[in-house]
Amino acid sequence: MSEQELIEQAKEGNRAAMSALVKNYEQTVYNFSFKICRNKDKAEHTMQETFLSMIKHLDQFSGNSKLSTWLYRVVSNHCLMLARSQNKYEYASFENEDSDIDEKSIADWNISPDNILENEELKKQLDNAIQQLPAEYRVVFLLRDVEEFSTEETANMLELSVPAVKSRLHRARAFLRNELNKMMNNGR
Repeated sequence: MSEQELIEQAKEGNRAAMSALVKNYEQTVYNFSFKICRNKDKAEHTMQETFLSMIKHLDQFSGNSKLSTWLYRVVSNHCLMLARSQNKYEYASFENEDSDIDEKSIADWNISPDNILENEELKKQLDNAIQQLPAEYRVVFLLRDVEEFSTEETANMLELSVPAVKSRLHRARAFLRNELNKMMNNGR
């Protein structure tokens, strides 16, 4: 049975079709939730909220995009709401636009990127830096640079303008570059 047939049957209340859709996207939704939330419990909570939203609002799914695209939007919205509801923000501030990149502290990148990426410590540092990104920026970075959606697809998923996506992506990349530069300079 095609996904479109499953969607139509699920819209008509067929529980088996709804279960099949959940099963088809369970791992994708969890993985993306975990990338944003960086916490197993929050990722599981977000996954549950996403599928509850899918069940409640599947009749509003127009079919103009893929179901996966629609689910990425729902996951992103739930993750952003969860991040906003946290009393304690543990993310970096992006208030000062002039401090995007500290040009003086840029490290020498002559070392082979392949070798660096194989280094588990660098992966850990990158993961920590991604975790420090404010949720609004982390979602854009993950959709564009990790999930490899286009700027337009990301804008549609997040209901943002294309320039807003580009701006957030630029700031996220600049922040990550600064964090990696700090780590590389301190490692010498």
